[in-house]
Amino acid sequence: MASPFGVLGNVFVSRPSKPRPLAQRTLKSAISCTGTGLHSGRKVAMTLRPAAPNHGIVFHRRGSDTAVKADFRNVTDTRLCSLLGTAPGPRFGTVEHLMAAFYGARIDNAIVELDGDEVPVMDGSAAPFMFLIDCAGTIEQAAARRAIEVLKPIRVTEGQDGAALELRPGAGFAATFDIDFPTPTIGRQSLTIDLNPDAFRQDIARARTFGFEQEVAALRAAGLARGGSLDNAVVIAADGSGLLNPEGLRFDDEFVRHKVLDLVGDLYLAGAPILGAVSARRTGHRHNNAALHALFADKAAWRWVDMTEASYAPSPVLATAKRAEAGE
Repeated sequence: MASPFGVLGNVFVSRPSKPRPLAQRTLKSAISCTGTGLHSGRKVAMTLRPAAPNHGIVFHRRGSDTAVKADFRNVTDTRLCSLLGTAPGPRFGTVEHLMAAFYGARIDNAIVELDGDEVPVMDGSAAPFMFLIDCAGTIEQAAARRAIEVLKPIRVTEGQDGAALELRPGAGFAATFDIDFPTPTIGRQSLTIDLNPDAFRQDIARARTFGFEQEVAALRAAGLARGGSLDNAVVIAADGSGLLNPEGLRFDDEFVRHKVLDLVGDLYLAGAPILGAVSARRTGHRHNNAALHALFADKAAWRWVDMTEASYAPSPVLATAKRAEAGE
């Protein structure tokens, strides 16, 4: 066996070791929960099950033979959530928080079994799903983990409000997100963050979805937000005086952090982790999905790569942002 050390005279010189390849992961055992659909308002039972290597994440309707792969091409609606479906098969709404949790837990292969057409909202964040996955445990599989590396910039824009999302080449996975709401409770918020799975778990997973009191009646009349409550959403008072939630916020900038959570979940519908930098301003599910369509439409804009421990190295984008904040 070759030594990792070279010899120069009587001096031993260490040779740099190659980063350890990463393997695909799945759940160690099945685990179940029940909850309420955010938009349908119906009770729903969900079971997360292990899946074979290279299976991917698939949503399955209990009692049916049909299933829908967690793939951006299968997104059929982006109004206030990402909804998966294939005609004339089943539909699965509000998948983004669960998909974000799968990203944060490094899950590549899983079966999501539901007895309804929407993932339960739980507390409006990804944290309960990560807790479920932690309870089930995860295991490595005999297959290399792969990622989608961004090779050139892809940009999508829409409307007159400055909404834009750009994917750029870059080490690791990082995001800069800017939001701007007229209510002083939110106002302008900006976040630049390295989105390796550990950072996601610590800094993003607990951020809850949010909405506005004055919009509730119209949303419910449209068949949306029927399961929303102060237990699963941050609600901004109609008079702009603050929050209706007595417990307040989990982060001072919880609103922009939840937008990042949605971004992570929507982009994981690419079928693998993204390696690159994301810049988003005033965007939502529609833009996230459009960005993936634009990326994959250009074969020169991306490539498959095998992941190693170095794949989640801190992004230079984040380091540059921190230097700028420090005035360097």
